[in-house]
Amino acid sequence: MCRVGALEVIQPLFDDGQWTALPGSGMLASLMLATIAVGTDGSETASKAVAVAVEMARRFDAELVLLSAFKDSRNPSGPRGTAVELQWVSNVDARVREMLSRAEQDLREQKIECRTMIDEGDPAEVLVRLAEECNADLLVIGNKGLQRRILGSVPNTVTHKAPCSVYVVKTT
Repeated sequence: MCRVGALEVIQPLFDDGQWTALPGSGMLASLMLATIAVGTDGSETASKAVAVAVEMARRFDAELVLLSAFKDSRNPSGPRGTAVELQWVSNVDARVREMLSRAEQDLREQKIECRTMIDEGDPAEVLVRLAEECNADLLVIGNKGLQRRILGSVPNTVTHKAPCSVYVVKTT
């Protein structure tokens, strides 16, 4: 065992991994977090999950992947017209892509290596699939999305189906 900063580094439990003791926790955590994914819907609560994921990416020098999902944007009762603004307002895909683009730009200005992934479908299923596609070592999500009052179905489904560890951030 040796000391690295405030952490005591324990001999690897397995030949293929490096492990460290978390100060004061009595727990071991892998130092092998190369890719951290975070689900966001652009809400205030999701921004708290993004902030946690950003801090984790900094600490582990990991790539950050912003994930988002949108439901079918073909809504026949939506706004009509030919103006670009009306089309953008009624196009959920475009709004989500714009939100992710702005978030990615902000993070790059903070020197955070990141990229975005987006797809259409059920948010929980999309987050699980995209986390697998980006080979996430950790998926960070908020415990509540837009207008949720209790642990929502998205975090519940994600924690059960994700191909990686999931960190659920208490956002309220």
